[in-house]
Amino acid sequence: MIVFDLDCAEGHRFEAWFRNHDEFAEQQDAGVITCPECGSPEVRKALSAPHISQGTRKAEAPPLAPGSDGPMSQAMGAPNLPPELARELDTVFAKVRRYVEANCDYVGERFAEEARRIHYGEVPRRGIYGEATPDETADLLDEGIEVMPLPGCRAKTDA
Repeated sequence: MIVFDLDCAEGHRFEAWFRNHDEFAEQQDAGVITCPECGSPEVRKALSAPHISQGTRKAEAPPLAPGSDGPMSQAMGAPNLPPELARELDTVFAKVRRYVEANCDYVGERFAEEARRIHYGEVPRRGIYGEATPDETADLLDEGIEVMPLPGCRAKTDA
C-alpha cells in the first residue's frame, strides 16, 4: 500500500491509501477521489515523501464499536462501504477517539449536564466526552449544542 498526501482545488490537504500509483491515477481519472472537507473532485498529489507499506508489520485490527462485533464505521451508520473505504473510516475513527481520550475531560454520565454548562457559559469552555442517551443527544442538538457520537471512547483510567 502507498499513502499519498493530496490537495484539493480549495487547498485542503488530506491523505489517501492506494495499492499503487496506477490505482491512484485510475481513481483520479474516474473522479472518485474527493476532498473529505469540501467534496471537490479536483484533487492532485501534494509534494511529500510517500509512505509505502512493506507488509512486515501486522495490520492493526479495525476498532470495534462497543457492544458489537462490527467495526465503528458500521456502528456509525455507514452501511455497504467498499472494504478499503470502511478500513480508512475505521482508522479515522480510531485516531479521533485516541485524540479525544488524550485531550478531553471524561465526564461519564454527566455528559449532557456538563455540555449544557459549557454551552451556557457556566463553566470554562473545554473538550469533554462521556455517555449520553439518544434522547439526551437529541435534546442537546435541539438546543444548538454541538455533539458528536463517537463509538469506542472509553473512560480515562489512573493506571
